[in-house]
Amino acid sequence: MEIHRFGPGHRRALGTPGSQGAAGQTIWDDPRANVSELALARRALVPPHTATGTTLLVVVSGGGWIQVGDERIRISHGEAVSIPPGVPHGAWTDGSEMRLLVVELAEAAAATATVLDGLAEPIVAEDPAPSVTPADGALAERPVRRDEHDETEGEPW
Repeated sequence: MEIHRFGPGHRRALGTPGSQGAAGQTIWDDPRANVSELALARRALVPPHTATGTTLLVVVSGGGWIQVGDERIRISHGEAVSIPPGVPHGAWTDGSEMRLLVVELAEAAAATATVLDGLAEPIVAEDPAPSVTPADGALAERPVRRDEHDETEGEPW
């Protein structure tokens, strides 16, 4: 087993030439694909560029904007964008930070890649569980004071 470290403390300036406020770390790289973490600060920019293979951008925290060809769309954590080979794409943030996993398939691997629908088979229990009523409530708001914020543990820097 091999541990690959990434995140705060392991990032370096990264991105297409002309990028601003972008840092990241390659997590895994071989002839088939490259997997990287990319952190964009507030008001960061990765200008449009192209790749020879399919690129998958997976937002793991925060949110921002993605441009693919002439289409621009806001994207947030828990969402992903698939970009075909040779199509110009870029990313930027406005008032928030964004952290992404970037999977870049090599040209040959992209030609054989398949995207699955993500359909799950239902689990059939032998003894059905009793129905449960969802709880009604919420967490109390806790304002974070400026002197409590530890910048060494923050994201994305």
